[in-house]
Amino acid sequence: MLKRYGFKGFIKLIISYINTKLFYRKSRLIRLPFDVRNKSNIDFGHQLTTGVGCRIEAFPESEKIVLKFGNNVQLNDYVHITAMSGVTIGDNVLMASKIFISDCTHGSYSGDIKDSNPDSVPIDRPLSSKPIIIEDNVWLGESVSVLPGVTIGKGTIVGANSVVSKDLPKYVIAVGSPAKPIKKFNFSAQRWEKIQLQ
Repeated sequence: MLKRYGFKGFIKLIISYINTKLFYRKSRLIRLPFDVRNKSNIDFGHQLTTGVGCRIEAFPESEKIVLKFGNNVQLNDYVHITAMSGVTIGDNVLMASKIFISDCTHGSYSGDIKDSNPDSVPIDRPLSSKPIIIEDNVWLGESVSVLPGVTIGKGTIVGANSVVSKDLPKYVIAVGSPAKPIKKFNFSAQRWEKIQLQ
């Protein structure tokens, strides 16, 4: 391990491991620095692993758990997750670096009478929120953004730099902004097959 990380990296790893066992006992390894806000409203699951610079925050409307990790979730460097009404992350989810997941936004933009006025100061607009569900065995690539109200189905892969603004079904590979399925896993043939676009 010393050869892999170097002396300085090895010392940082040891400090992170000690911090994990003191403050996040159910987790595997929380690498420092690690920014968590409103820890009492977050369920970190079992065997969570993070990279450096992750920011995990909950801003609940009541004293309940609004951010829930499943078991064996792995976040790489600089993942930012914000929960207000509910973000649920399933078991064995893998996230690359620089991912943004938020169930809330400053203002409302849905096309109804409650919409926010663009002349108002963005930070002063009331928060609106819709729950996010990321099911088991999902893999999110580098710099993916997941927006409010989205469900990502079991076993789905989201390609790098994609923006997930609508639900994605199970067992697909999705890319783009907005993210759209381009392949689906065929369980009979045991292979990924291209989706024929209409």
